Amino acid sequence: MEAHSEELGQGEMSPENLERANINPSTGLATDYLNHFNEVVMLLEMMPDLPDCAGDVLIWQPCDYIQHFEQSNFSEKRLAIKAFDCSPTDLRDALNQTVALIDAEVLSLQALIENAEALSPEILHEIQHRATTFIRPLITQASGIIHGHIPDDAEALEDATQADVDALFS
Repeated sequence: MEAHSEELGQGEMSPENLERANINPSTGLATDYLNHFNEVVMLLEMMPDLPDCAGDVLIWQPCDYIQHFEQSNFSEKRLAIKAFDCSPTDLRDALNQTVALIDAEVLSLQALIENAEALSPEILHEIQHRATTFIRPLITQASGIIHGHIPDDAEALEDATQADVDALFS
């Protein structure tokens, strides 16, 4: 049997099949991946009211797009992985860059939680603030990328993020 490579919009990856699977037909990317981040951000945002959820925050681990779908119950996970491999390189790169920023910020908040002698109200509100004002916008940016929009300010955002992470550990 001769192997052939499919492209977005053709064969199994027709727009109809991708739409039916909740995969953007023009980008080959699925917003289901963002659930991995939405869950931890929700926990981070709740920490001032529910500090006991710190344990759940600490067990969260970074997970790339392919790993997410390999481990998920997403009904069309095989198609999602295949479509990702066919998605435009600039979109994949932008998504991976944004995800790296999200991962770095969540990991820095995990370090803050682990290294705090006590989770004072000030620390809990700082965690909530960073989740709301930094991670949420990055998730929104990732969603935009999944829908085909590469942000103009991605490089500036990366520089700001690295400065924030550096400041945390200095």
